[in-house]
Amino acid sequence: MHTYKDLDSFEYWSITDKDQFSISVLKGLIMDGVRKANSGHPGGAMSSADFIYLLFKDYLKFNPKDPSWFDRDRFILSGGHMSMLQYGILHMLGWMKLSDIKKFRQLGSQTPGHPEVEIKGVECTTGPLGQGFAMGVGMAFAEAYLSEITKLDEEGTKLVDHYTYVLATDGDLQEPVALGAAAIAGHLGLKKLVVYYDANDAQISGKVSRSDSVDYATVFDGLGWNVQTIDGHDHSAMHFAIETAKVMDKPSIIIGNTVMAKGSVNMEEDHNTHGAPLPQDEIDLTKEKLGLPIKKFYVPIEVIDHFRMRFDDLSDEAGKWFEKYDKAEKNSSLKNIITNTIAGKITSEFKNPDFNAGDTLATRKAFGAILDSIADSMPQLVGGSADLEPSNYTGNFAKKFGDFTKANQAGRNIPFGVREFPMAAMMNGMALHGGVIPFGGTFLVFADYERPALRLAAIQKVRVIHEFTHDSFYVGEDGPTHQPIEHAMSLRAIPDFSVYRPADAKETASCMKLALKNKNMPSALLLTRQGVPVLEETQKQVDSNVAKGAYSVMDCDGNPEIVILATGSEVSLALEVAKKLDDKKIRVVSMPCWELFDLQSDKYKNELIPARGNLKVSIEAGITHGWEKYIGRYGLSIGIDHFGSSAPASDLAEEFGFTADNVIRKIHESLGRLL
Repeated sequence: MHTYKDLDSFEYWSITDKDQFSISVLKGLIMDGVRKANSGHPGGAMSSADFIYLLFKDYLKFNPKDPSWFDRDRFILSGGHMSMLQYGILHMLGWMKLSDIKKFRQLGSQTPGHPEVEIKGVECTTGPLGQGFAMGVGMAFAEAYLSEITKLDEEGTKLVDHYTYVLATDGDLQEPVALGAAAIAGHLGLKKLVVYYDANDAQISGKVSRSDSVDYATVFDGLGWNVQTIDGHDHSAMHFAIETAKVMDKPSIIIGNTVMAKGSVNMEEDHNTHGAPLPQDEIDLTKEKLGLPIKKFYVPIEVIDHFRMRFDDLSDEAGKWFEKYDKAEKNSSLKNIITNTIAGKITSEFKNPDFNAGDTLATRKAFGAILDSIADSMPQLVGGSADLEPSNYTGNFAKKFGDFTKANQAGRNIPFGVREFPMAAMMNGMALHGGVIPFGGTFLVFADYERPALRLAAIQKVRVIHEFTHDSFYVGEDGPTHQPIEHAMSLRAIPDFSVYRPADAKETASCMKLALKNKNMPSALLLTRQGVPVLEETQKQVDSNVAKGAYSVMDCDGNPEIVILATGSEVSLALEVAKKLDDKKIRVVSMPCWELFDLQSDKYKNELIPARGNLKVSIEAGITHGWEKYIGRYGLSIGIDHFGSSAPASDLAEEFGFTADNVIRKIHESLGRLL
């Protein structure tokens, strides 16, 4: 075995010996980084090191000069706790300084405990297990769709042509979101998705067999995947497996049977290496075994040069792609598609359907009409529903643009099935890939199933659009299990997440426009099942007002005695109340988006909702918690702080006090207490 003492003859070593030594250097970085931080996960990083090193060195397509090159292969570390493995690779690529690795898990460093998308060379933020796998499926979908619609000629010359690789762990596959996404990937035939499953039989609490006896080879075969099982430390087997996966007509999983903390002298297979640094004496012994000096953070230039042996060829390939891209941009039939997708621009004006004041229309129906109106000019808009097309009003979109299938990869509708969490996580992956703007529809109550992915969307600042219909107890007969009570407030609690609850069809159009334009924030549209009246203002006026987050839909002369704040379907109720209380000076405020309103100037906010001299009333068909932010200590909040019931919506409105007469009664009671 060659050691660091033999580096003078490195050029004469065999490729196998060079690779093995380089992997040992990578393991040294992993051990040192975790030890210095006194925190981290070295064991799995060491067991996966062989495969990931070879993948990057020999197969991954990227631009050494530009980590964000559009047609690069994507690599996702789904087991984000093994971040030191990825950071070590990034250093070898020249995209991360050694000084950053020495600051692993420290405040303000470029090496946080789990990979974050803001770091050069990191495709997505991972850590919550299973979601990286599902985001990989989303990226593979985006690649397949864009590859199909940007073909340059009849021979099928492709402008988008790359693979998505995912490193998954035992924990990833135990999370149901991964298998849900895997089922979709197999069904859709996402053949350029390759997952490496590091099966090291170790978790924090012990062997995997304590909690899991699933035969994943059989499972993935049943899901329509190509399955290979290999020794995860056999380089020849790994080469063969990757090359085989790349020619399959289905997604591939490579199950690598590995040894936890591979290379360690005394702690191989020890589950304690999963989440704790190796003792320093064990690190020193291991380095000696691996042919490394005791020196910390040791990375010889010979290893770097060997790792980068493909860089010139990769740069040439990227250069040829840009030539192809420039030529494609001049193609009149493709120019609009390329500009809207790969270039990431919205080139068309937003086409609003005609919504007539006084008409009654559910905002979910308005969403469907809006989708129909804009989709033709926005090839980047893709998405679907979690088996709720008739209820979410995405069915026309599906019918017009077709399902994405193995045979029709230009289809823009994704038949997610009843898989809300995989849908939301896949949408994050699509958005991160770039070139598409994904939307997904389900009932608001099922946002609970999606929440981890909604949170991760906000953390990653991705443009995804969630259509949540059936937004209150007005769902009616389906009862409390399907009636969202706390959900709007729960979504508003997520930082960097725009929650829109439009009052009518026109506000829905305005909210959709804002969601599409916001490149750096996920959005949720909370929409009614029941019909609501279309407001009087013109669409242009509504657009301007909704952009402020809150605005007056009915006002009085001088200072108001009562300010009624409402969202969604309750805006029309607030207007009815105001008209009946004709002896009072009342201002009715529609608040479709709290997040936007909070961004406005103090002057605007104080003028719209004066701090003193009035009774502030909130009306929303959900919990009252949170409204004190706007109505103050002595305000009146009309809401529902309990679960709903199964009954017709009109009966529930009466039962829960969402009638003009009841609201007026409560206003009078509040005024009586204040005076």
